Amino acid sequence: MKSITISGSQRESVGKKATKALRNAGKVPCVLYGGEKPLHFSADEIAFKNLVYTPNAHTTVIEIEGGEKFDAVLQDIQFHPVTDKILHIDFYQLFADKEVTMNIPVRLIGNSPGVKNGGRLLFRKRKLSIKALPANLPDFFDVDISALKIGANIAVGSLINNDFTILHPDNTTIVQVKTSRNTVAEDEEEAEGEEGETPAAEAAE
Repeated sequence: MKSITISGSQRESVGKKATKALRNAGKVPCVLYGGEKPLHFSADEIAFKNLVYTPNAHTTVIEIEGGEKFDAVLQDIQFHPVTDKILHIDFYQLFADKEVTMNIPVRLIGNSPGVKNGGRLLFRKRKLSIKALPANLPDFFDVDISALKIGANIAVGSLINNDFTILHPDNTTIVQVKTSRNTVAEDEEEAEGEEGETPAAEAAE
């Protein structure tokens, strides 16, 4: 999996006053969990652009002033309810021998013959939650819909791999093609995902 480097400074004070001052200076207060003790640090808000505002999944290398480096994944993020500015980010430290849980985006490839024949493609699962060792984390799942006919679907079971565990039942539908005679509810679901569309960015876990 591709990694993004975040350069930050360790925080000496974690009180509300210090946190507010950081935000006013264009920085984001962060905490790295998973090690011997939590590491409080801050980084420029712009540094998180390619990590947060993307449909892709990435690991992170956190570089702290003084030379310390930590491999991590974004665990939780808080946004301002009005401005959508990043208020706080939690990271979880990665270890080579310890599995981690991540949401991996799904990409549709190919053209469905069912859609060409008048069917409607419903993209049910844009991301799949998996557990794996850091070295085995995939960047994305490619799902080939070039043989997907009307009434057919592709389920999680088709993506099973020994390198990771998918945390969804095998019969969970990822994508399917319905006939044009569907309910209004299905019409609304279709609007959430069109053929070939890449996963939309969502808040990090």
